[in-house]
Order: sequence, then structure tokens, then C-alpha cells
Amino acid sequence: MSQLQRRLAEFAKARDWEQYHTPKNLAAALSVEAGELVEIFQWLTPEESGRVMERPETAHRVEDEVADVLSYLLQFCEVLGVDVLKALAAKIERNEKRFPTTGSGHSMK
Repeated sequence: MSQLQRRLAEFAKARDWEQYHTPKNLAAALSVEAGELVEIFQWLTPEESGRVMERPETAHRVEDEVADVLSYLLQFCEVLGVDVLKALAAKIERNEKRFPTTGSGHSMK
């Protein structure tokens, strides 16, 4: 993960884009890319959405948008000094305490 963050930082630096990579701009870009991912699924039925990766043209679009979302998320974390894996592990731990299992495997609140 840190290697990918370094590559992204070097890519931006080589193009003098660092000046634009503020937390606000990166959060906005992340939101836009997430919206583009949602757009792929906008009018699909649940069944169709479950099969989206079976069609090469939509699979390619999904993969590109996932990459864009992750790219901006990693850049956002880099700029703010957030360890994304540590943050995720901590959040999972909090959720496990907040939403304990009921034994049935399904716990919804």
C-alpha cells in the first residue's frame, strides 16, 4: 500500500500537481470518482448489478472507477498522514464491539 502511495505521490510531483492535492480537493475528487462508480449501477436491477463483471465493457469501467476511488483515497491519506490500513483495522474493531453477533450470523440495528 505504501509503495502505491509513493508512486502516486511521485506521479503528482513530476507533473507539479502537488499544489492541487489539498485535503479538500482530494476529498472532492474522491467523491466524484465514487459517484462515477455508482453511475455504472444506477439503473440496474439487483440481479443485473451482481453480474456486472461478466460483461467486459462494464467490468473494465468498474475496475477503472475502483482504481480511481482507491487512488484518490490513498492520496488523501498520504496528504493527511492517515495510515489507511491502521484506520480500517481500528474501525473494524469498533464495529465488532458496536455490532456483536447474535449467534445467527445476522445482526442488524
